[in-house]
Amino acid sequence: MVLACGDAAGHGAFQSLTERDDVTVREVGARPGRDEVDPVLADLGDRRLVIFGTDADLASVVLRLLRKDLLGTVTVGYIPTGESAVASLWDLPDGAIEVALRGDVDAVPLVRDDAGGVLVGVGRIAPVRGVAYCDDTTVVRGRVSAVEVSPDPAQGLLVRVIHRGLIGKRVREYKGRAFQLGSLPVHPVKDGESHPRPMTKWTWYRHTEDLRVARGVV
Repeated sequence: MVLACGDAAGHGAFQSLTERDDVTVREVGARPGRDEVDPVLADLGDRRLVIFGTDADLASVVLRLLRKDLLGTVTVGYIPTGESAVASLWDLPDGAIEVALRGDVDAVPLVRDDAGGVLVGVGRIAPVRGVAYCDDTTVVRGRVSAVEVSPDPAQGLLVRVIHRGLIGKRVREYKGRAFQLGSLPVHPVKDGESHPRPMTKWTWYRHTEDLRVARGVV
């Protein structure tokens, strides 16, 4: 089952997918929500679910899998329609169609936030002025140019603290299960989408259940 999200119908791979006898394609809106995704999940059976769209589209569908308690039973494939942090994190080849449809299944960490969302690619907060922790380690105290967080296969989260100055950019990296920030108001960006409200506290943390991802050898 392929969900073609947003303007994916205009992508070069769309026609080749619709011409395959072994694939069902359903068109949904960008960043599809409950009304569009849940009926597909109810009709999915034991089929693989492939998201054809952006990182933000993928995150929206994964959130519905989480809410419906289907992370442990549904395999997720991904065909990016453009530049994608997830494609890099998952080591997807260019095109990625056959991997999404038939690739071996790997477990990858799923990152959640305390505002009810998920992070599948990269989260970014910039600039930051406050105090932040990765597990029990203080990673920010004061002002930094940016903080980036992404899923890490070992511990759950990779946190990158970025300082930009006159002599260039300096990056410190930390790994852990949770990132917590208290700061002046910020708008966290998750998978390319800015959080709609300013936040003075923000947490990203590893979910107790991993995401089943099609990214292995076909």
